[in-house]
Amino acid sequence: MIGGFSTPKKDKGIKASTGQTVKTGQILIRALNNYKAGVNVKGEGTLFALHPGTVYFTKKKTSHGRVRTFINVKPTKGAK
Repeated sequence: MIGGFSTPKKDKGIKASTGQTVKTGQILIRALNNYKAGVNVKGEGTLFALHPGTVYFTKKKTSHGRVRTFINVKPTKGAK
């Protein structure tokens, strides 16, 4: 309890869930290496949206047999 270290940090984690609408540049995931950038998403440590739209997750198997989870953004109609 000394110095407030007993409370967990809230800056790391998933910031947008499936079906949520996001804007361009909005942070989707911060500091989690379990998730990879998919369609209309960019970044390494912090993943952010390249286009406005709806968030969805997909799972794909790599050539080494490991399953990866990708976060994607489906663009809204009329968005470039």
